[in-house]
Amino acid sequence: MEKLEVDSARVLQNQIKLQNQLTSVANNNNSATTRSEVAYKIVHATPGRVRVRIPRVIHDLEYTRSLQALASLDDRVLSVCVKPDAASVTICYKSKGYSEAELRSGLKLLIQLASDRDACIAAGRALKRQEQEAEASYWSAMKLPVMATALSLLGGPFGITIPSVIIKGTIALATLPIAQRAWESITKERKLNTDFLDLSAISIVTAQSHFLTSCSMVVLIELGEAIRDHTARSSHRQTLDLLSSLSQFVWVERDGCKQQIPIEQVMPEDTVIVYPGEQIPVDGSILKGKALIDEHKLTGESMPVVRTKGQEVYASTLVREGQIYILAERVGADTRAGRTIQLIEEAPVHDTRMENYAAKIADRAVLPTLLLSGAIFSLTGNVARTASVLTIDFATGIRVSVPTTIMAALIAAARSGILIRCGRALEKLAQVDAIVCDKTGTLTQGEVTIVGIKTAASSIEPSKVLELAAAAEQRITHPVAEAIMRYAQSQGATILPRGKWQYQVGFGIRAEIDGQTVLVGSERYLVKEEIDLERLYDRYLDLKTVGYPTIYVASNGEALGAIQYADPLRSESKEVIQTLQEQFGTEIYLLTGDNQQRANLVAKELNIPPRHVCAEAFPEQKAEVIKKLHARGKTVAFVGDGLNDSAGLAYADVSVSFRDGSEVARETADVVLMKNDLRGLVEAIAIARHAQKIIRQNTGIVALPNLYGMAIAGTVGMNPMTATFINNGSSVIAGVNGLRPLLTDGS
Repeated sequence: MEKLEVDSARVLQNQIKLQNQLTSVANNNNSATTRSEVAYKIVHATPGRVRVRIPRVIHDLEYTRSLQALASLDDRVLSVCVKPDAASVTICYKSKGYSEAELRSGLKLLIQLASDRDACIAAGRALKRQEQEAEASYWSAMKLPVMATALSLLGGPFGITIPSVIIKGTIALATLPIAQRAWESITKERKLNTDFLDLSAISIVTAQSHFLTSCSMVVLIELGEAIRDHTARSSHRQTLDLLSSLSQFVWVERDGCKQQIPIEQVMPEDTVIVYPGEQIPVDGSILKGKALIDEHKLTGESMPVVRTKGQEVYASTLVREGQIYILAERVGADTRAGRTIQLIEEAPVHDTRMENYAAKIADRAVLPTLLLSGAIFSLTGNVARTASVLTIDFATGIRVSVPTTIMAALIAAARSGILIRCGRALEKLAQVDAIVCDKTGTLTQGEVTIVGIKTAASSIEPSKVLELAAAAEQRITHPVAEAIMRYAQSQGATILPRGKWQYQVGFGIRAEIDGQTVLVGSERYLVKEEIDLERLYDRYLDLKTVGYPTIYVASNGEALGAIQYADPLRSESKEVIQTLQEQFGTEIYLLTGDNQQRANLVAKELNIPPRHVCAEAFPEQKAEVIKKLHARGKTVAFVGDGLNDSAGLAYADVSVSFRDGSEVARETADVVLMKNDLRGLVEAIAIARHAQKIIRQNTGIVALPNLYGMAIAGTVGMNPMTATFINNGSSVIAGVNGLRPLLTDGS
């Protein structure tokens, strides 16, 4: 059975590479299933990257997983990013060495093959086996260098006679990966890289029978490669369990009949019916009905709003209470939510894989080193001196220490509950000088909380107002009603039974409580019921101006009091904002879809300047604010947790979200705070800046002794073994120093 699975997976992999027909794949996988054509459209393509719209990924998680599994088996594919909410699949691939027609054909095969169940089972098994093999053989590249070193020690210091041809052959085999990388750089990138420099030095030193010297060089070089590969592999891991937030089926009224249809079939001018607890699937205006709508996901507005006939409503918002008939005006990608997803797709694409910082730095030293060694050889004819110059190349130490530092920093962050997806995000975190924060759910708790109770007279106890309000609001699903119930229970209030009651969406509730007629609701509701509120306003002059939303309580025709509520700050928000401003010197900006009054209130509490506050902002406006900060030369971090924040997250230099944020926000973010605590942002920046400081230290640790050694080797000469000791010694010190993020608190 195992052999059958292996053979099946091998056939599948060969089919992808050779682009055989789908029928051949089905036959080789013993599949008798007839597949329907998977619809797709290429929406954007550049060399090495293509974005495809596949409607099927919206509702078919199994297909999405299969597509990613199959892509992982194709050697040409570098990465796959799926955004189910946008029906978007972005594939990065190797463009060199393949024709455009071949790549398009391979893409079509990949998309269609993912719908074949048997093929995908085989692909899944092959992928799992591939991952297990990769983990099991992670350090296998070190076996030959270690073996060569052991033979060199036995044939050198230990004095055991080993034919030099065996040692040289082992060293040659161990050096093959370096030679291959050097050759690929010459043939494909048309440049000489550090691998060429390393290969030259190893070849010269080995030819002179300095076996231990050449072996130590190979070991250190391959160690750096292994560490770098491990970091890149870690940064590639992405979750596949992102599901669309919209319902998959919608009620519409056509020709006087109600029917339920797939969301993809809704057309403009359709009459869409939305019931309590359902999400609105289209943008449009209300034809009939009234509803209490939670727009938090789209706008960031913390309080639900009442919408009635003639008013606009938007896709992805939630009907909490009421029932509405909507004239669909914009559907799918044309809705405001759809345009938000498009903004994300159109954002600048950053390489989410770890950038090879070490190679970039080290490659700059290649040409000067080659020129210097060539000049020395032409002047002196001394091979040993030439080899010494090539050996002291700056590359080894940098290539080991930089990825070591980055990997250590990523691990240290993960241990602290901070997921940093890639080395680039770590680099940008260290450079951040402007942080843009969403309000609701980011700086605030994102949940309605009672903050005060005012009474109309000193003889009225606040507990009495609370008890009557809780009795009237019990089992009502409005967020404020739920907040009153939670507060009443926490205060130990007695919840009296409720008699006859009547609830009016957007106004309030009338209920019979213990023989009293109790009204709980908005100012407009109580005024409509001819309740005089002037006693309250005379007693509390700031009741209307303090900025807290308020509901009123009356009994038997008289006002008893008012209950103020708010979305309070997170307990850590003040401390975090103060630290970011004072310790890191960053500018803090507040962006929110909430109203200006509440935004200003929060900004004042957090000491954020009024000029840094932007309220009532839709997603596209948040993206514009970030673009303006970029134009001013700022490195911007955006912190948010909802769909309405996704465009801001995508356009920022580094984006931060929470574990409990929306699926789209988590998928878009470079940094995820797994503890749902803003203090993690401070810690992430501290870790990033600490890592940056260590990288600079390591550059000095490597550069200074190697510069000194190169000066000696170029003037009076130096034994290759001494040159290797200087080079490798500084590399070891820098490598150990690079592990400091794992040993310190980032201070």
